[in-house]
Amino acid sequence: MHYPFSLPPLPYPYDALVPELDERTLHFHHDKHFATYVENLNKLLESHPAYHSWSLEQLIQGWPEMPEEIRQGVRNNAGGVYNHDLYFKTLAPLPASSPSGALAQAVERDFGDLDKLRSAMKTAALGQFGSGWAWLVGYPDGTLSIQKTPNQDTPLPLCPLLTCDVWEHAYYLQYQNRRGDYFDAWWRLVDWPQLSQRYEMWMENRPHCPLG
Repeated sequence: MHYPFSLPPLPYPYDALVPELDERTLHFHHDKHFATYVENLNKLLESHPAYHSWSLEQLIQGWPEMPEEIRQGVRNNAGGVYNHDLYFKTLAPLPASSPSGALAQAVERDFGDLDKLRSAMKTAALGQFGSGWAWLVGYPDGTLSIQKTPNQDTPLPLCPLLTCDVWEHAYYLQYQNRRGDYFDAWWRLVDWPQLSQRYEMWMENRPHCPLG
């Protein structure tokens, strides 16, 4: 992905994640909020052709060297595009699934079991003050860890594997201030078969993260 960036289509119908995430929430989250980050990033880069060939990952990690007038805007909006792309890609309709293969082994090794991973990630999601994200990330040695980031920051250059959006726009229409209930619903939608495949891809291509 490089300039001009485009809005990826939602990977499933808008009503596919009901009742955990309703159609109205997905419509506003994907078609309005995600789309706005894409539009804003293109506007910022339009008059700066030196960065038109930069990948999304390069923009996210290289923003400090950009001209001051676009620096913070690129940081915010490139992160918004990357984070939302991963968020929507890693969800799937019920029934709930579970990790398999190398990812299942890594979860057991680094957390004890899937329930302990869920608990650690929920603690990060609820503990993020204000807007931000909770993450399952991979380190270059293959180990897994939970992190949280504010605003639209990412854990790059670590490899982001899974993320929960805890900006209010991700859940407020349906869950109001009940972030914990939203997290529980989101967790049931995690596409573990896909995530297991992506983890194995990353293990084969480390340290490069093929998930962007």
